[in-house]
Amino acid sequence: MEHGTATGGLPRLLLVVGVSGSGKSTVGRLLAARLGWEYRDADEFHSEADRAKMAAGHALTDSDRGPWLEAIGEWMDGAIAARRQAVVTCSALKRAYRDTLLEGRPEVLLVYLHGSHELLGARLAGRHGHFFPADLLDTQLAVLQEPEPDEHPLVVEIDQPPEAVVTAVLSLMRPESASGGWSSGSDTERTVHSVAHDGPSASPGSPTGESWRLVRGEQSAVVLQLGGALRDYAVKGRPLLDGPSAGSAITGGRGQLLIPWPNRVGDGRYSFDGRSLQLPVTEVEKNNAIHGLLRWTLWKLLARTDDAVMLGTTLCPQPGYPFLLDIGVEYRLGPGGLGVTVHATNTGQQPAPYGVGQHPYLTVGTDLVDTALLTVPAEYLLRTDDRGLPIGREPVHGTPYDLRVARPIGDLRLDTAFTGLDRVSDGRAIVRLAHPSGERGVDLWLGEGTRYVQVYTGDTLADPERRRRGVAVEAMSCPPDAFRSGTDLTVLEPGATHVLRWGLSPWGYA
Repeated sequence: MEHGTATGGLPRLLLVVGVSGSGKSTVGRLLAARLGWEYRDADEFHSEADRAKMAAGHALTDSDRGPWLEAIGEWMDGAIAARRQAVVTCSALKRAYRDTLLEGRPEVLLVYLHGSHELLGARLAGRHGHFFPADLLDTQLAVLQEPEPDEHPLVVEIDQPPEAVVTAVLSLMRPESASGGWSSGSDTERTVHSVAHDGPSASPGSPTGESWRLVRGEQSAVVLQLGGALRDYAVKGRPLLDGPSAGSAITGGRGQLLIPWPNRVGDGRYSFDGRSLQLPVTEVEKNNAIHGLLRWTLWKLLARTDDAVMLGTTLCPQPGYPFLLDIGVEYRLGPGGLGVTVHATNTGQQPAPYGVGQHPYLTVGTDLVDTALLTVPAEYLLRTDDRGLPIGREPVHGTPYDLRVARPIGDLRLDTAFTGLDRVSDGRAIVRLAHPSGERGVDLWLGEGTRYVQVYTGDTLADPERRRRGVAVEAMSCPPDAFRSGTDLTVLEPGATHVLRWGLSPWGYA
């Protein structure tokens, strides 16, 4: 039976588990305080005999734990019956212990706090006055059976401040779905159709680091550690992204996050706050700095569930960008598709220029994009010079780039930024790529923080075999060369956060 998962609505109870030293009590109390829920620590249910045994350096046996787990379960049943919401913390090291607490209680969401042996040991060594001695950590780790996919755990890494752990839990547990016309069905149906979640993985020598596979019903996605990039998104086994192959390097910017600027900065040189700054020139043939500074950074896993993952990294001060930013991205499969949220917080002491974009290539299964139907709901395009830098804005009306009504891409070559986006009632603009039949396709929606979209048919990719195989549709907060022009450039004040939201909604696959 599936328990109170992150996408099925708020659970009635949170069961926070992990070995001693993982911060269960601290995180549990903070969660309860943030939610306004009741809090109980499983230690409160131990008998005096159990406490004395552990304090003497002896591990509890399964016989010892039986009455303890039963008492916790009875309290949980009482809370559920009384419709009280609560956070309960418990080590629950073995699968059998968790089954005792979870079976028959679908209202409960399992939260697992994961940390390394070294970090856990250091935390325990610094604790004083607790009845659990630090030298029992090895015993706990030997007994530990980490939660398995069919337990649907929300897994959070503990090598971050407790407040950040709590924020990750709250973000992934809240019901939030991507908009769109396609749905795999109810959450009950999701359990029936769901395939096994692979968890983190990486092939030996993988050039993209670890990867995380997300599954919800007949949807799946793969997120990469390298650059926090999106590699795959598929429905019923049909790929809707033309991403890099598993185990291969990323080329053409496929699925990459573009931070702290999307597209290009001419000559890599710009002025900000009275200073002249020089970025590395990474598009050498055109003398531009291209696609930001985080494409080749290994991002850190913060939290994950079956159908969502959160990654983060720090953009440290460096030549050309002497600013300090904390960056995070969340990928979440919902009933309507895949939602992506990118946030950046200025943790430095000075204002910072900022822009963001992401670079997925859409496909609807055609060999080339020529026959696919494209809709771009934009009133204006940006004219560019031969370096890809804007030289003016003009209406799309009367030009081959007027894609406000769906039409085949044909031989149209696109590497074009659009703006003046026509948004629907929920504030989102929809770029649509449809199969030539018009019976199925994928919408890329542009939400909060998106003011521009770059559409690229891949005609200039280095590998001729990859050209025009997919359409890159890049959500962007600002236009190309915004660091120099200042057009729609975000200035992040110290402590301020910028959020960009976009997503994919398939249709016609039900």
